[in-house]
Amino acid sequence: MKIQILTPRVFLPLLDKARFKGARGGRGSGKSHNFADMLVERMVAEADLKWVCIREVQKSLRFSAKALVEAKIIAHGVAHLFDIQRDLIKRRDGQGVVIFNGMQDHTADSIKSLEGFDGAWIEEAQSISQRSWDLLEPTIRKEDSEIWASWNPDLPTDPIDKFFNDNKDDPNIILVTANIYDNPFASDTLWESYRRAKETALKHAAQGDESALARFEWIWHGGYNNNNAAIILAGHYTVKAFEPLIDWYKSYGVDWGFATDPTVMVESYFDEDNQDLYIFDEAYGEQVETVDLPKLFDNLDGARQYVSYADSARPENISNCRKNDYPLMKSVDKWQGSVEDGVSWLRGLNNIFIHPRCKHTIDEAGKWRYKTDEYTRDVLPDLVDKDNHCWDAIRYGNNKLIRGKTSSVFDNVE
Repeated sequence: MKIQILTPRVFLPLLDKARFKGARGGRGSGKSHNFADMLVERMVAEADLKWVCIREVQKSLRFSAKALVEAKIIAHGVAHLFDIQRDLIKRRDGQGVVIFNGMQDHTADSIKSLEGFDGAWIEEAQSISQRSWDLLEPTIRKEDSEIWASWNPDLPTDPIDKFFNDNKDDPNIILVTANIYDNPFASDTLWESYRRAKETALKHAAQGDESALARFEWIWHGGYNNNNAAIILAGHYTVKAFEPLIDWYKSYGVDWGFATDPTVMVESYFDEDNQDLYIFDEAYGEQVETVDLPKLFDNLDGARQYVSYADSARPENISNCRKNDYPLMKSVDKWQGSVEDGVSWLRGLNNIFIHPRCKHTIDEAGKWRYKTDEYTRDVLPDLVDKDNHCWDAIRYGNNKLIRGKTSSVFDNVE
């Protein structure tokens, strides 16, 4: 059985054979609708098709592509072919199944359950982490399998953008860019929202809001997010090599990994006279077993001889380290607003210098951000709890300074 799909011109290249297919662009472009149509078309044609619709975090099926896929099944008059269950869709007369997952729920072992699948559709792919991509891409490896991705671009450094941009000449990759002008099915209501947003952006730009048009381009035309105001440390740090001086305040901070988050220890120095912070070295590991934590931290010379301040959320990890060559490790003090106080302290420094070897700290410095309004993209006072593991460790290590209890440079030495 086959169904007839009306494919907008901009998406026609996606019908060709390719290992990777991407559709990025602004709001109202029809990216998700097109991939949902493509998926249902294959679900109907191939009774044994196995597919996963996946996103970085799936808090509820209500926020997944499941409702859209169900709607397409009904719209194309093929509901009789499928058993639509709470968390999956099965083919009645074959082995075909479509499931809906969150990548953060997967480990290196659990992702193996997707081996043998014919393909994956990554929704909201701008949010997919490098770790998730590195797990998913080699797992979907069945002959002629495909990986689709649809997203509204955020930063050019996001893993999905880097992959498609860096490999744009690869014949196994197809990437299309679309916006509302490419969507022949855009409703009058959607067009009215577009026109109103454009008029508002032009008005604000005329009043001196330099970011108004950039926000409009980001939301509606799929441009990159150039709103540096949302980046917490934008303009506050410099990457350069240095050697610490003996009279600088030395500290070690530790942020523990939970599930997919990394465990980090960061060595930093504070120059009190000039109010400068120097990030000197980092130890960074993912899914590190408790017994292996001291070995990870040993990558930092001298860390055993200094007091280190670790996240108090994992007392069992602190206890283990204290028993295994890190007897000076302490639980960090926290207070209401301690995160915000730490951010204010970092932004209030004269300079933050990051040694080039600290690649994860540098990466997070360019990504750690404030939340932005979903529709206006205005910067909100709340922090995004992401891309902050190294900086949490830095806050913990400098906790005394942040709280105003500046001590002698030798206080962290035993």
